[in-house]
Amino acid sequence: MIAGDLRGLGLLDLTWSTPAALAAKSATTTIPIVFAGVGDPVRTGLVASLARPGANVTGFSTLAEELSGKRLELLRETVPKVGRVAMLWNSTNPSMVFRARETQTAADKLGVVLQSFGAHEVNDFDQVFAAMTRQHPDAVLTLVDPFTTAHRQRIVDFASAQRLVAVYEVRQFVEAGGLMSYGPSLAATQQRAALFIDKILKGAKPADLPVEQPTKFELVINLKTAKALGLTIPQSVLQRADQVIE
Repeated sequence: MIAGDLRGLGLLDLTWSTPAALAAKSATTTIPIVFAGVGDPVRTGLVASLARPGANVTGFSTLAEELSGKRLELLRETVPKVGRVAMLWNSTNPSMVFRARETQTAADKLGVVLQSFGAHEVNDFDQVFAAMTRQHPDAVLTLVDPFTTAHRQRIVDFASAQRLVAVYEVRQFVEAGGLMSYGPSLAATQQRAALFIDKILKGAKPADLPVEQPTKFELVINLKTAKALGLTIPQSVLQRADQVIE
């Protein structure tokens, strides 16, 4: 039985973002909710704590604060002259608000000027891209949620047209032509979500299942994109890649 069947039968709700999980939680206090792709379930009010979620909600969080700094470090290692980074993100997603703050803190520590560009509707892109172009960033960092992922091709195409070095949080952007991504393995996330579902169907209560955090991360690099940018990826970066698209 797949997740869609379970939702249809009212046995369980599987969600893949903070807004979706919050909506599900507000809709029911009895149907178990398993979430994935949620940045900070505690600060956004989904669970009482990671160890003891409480209520009918638990799942797999992508919370890993150190990743914000590591992505900026990857940009710097790839192109040492990077000084100004445009951060593109969905400013209406509660998890992304916290992620943006973490990224700003990391940028301050690294001496990087972070230029914030929020978008949450399709019509925002023209204005945001025009503003980004005027500010002449050296690179782009996209914070990933369902909205930015749904429009990844448009984001990747803009970065390519502007010849900007870009780093993303998930591999789908790199598969769409983006330069590189570093973040939790989506395959591992899906596997863990399936295990949560299995435990609940066997009688476990969401309140008793601690929220899990990622332990497997992947670096994906698109050498085709690097070549188009006239960029040579340092061996120190290539050697750490989990996948290189050629």
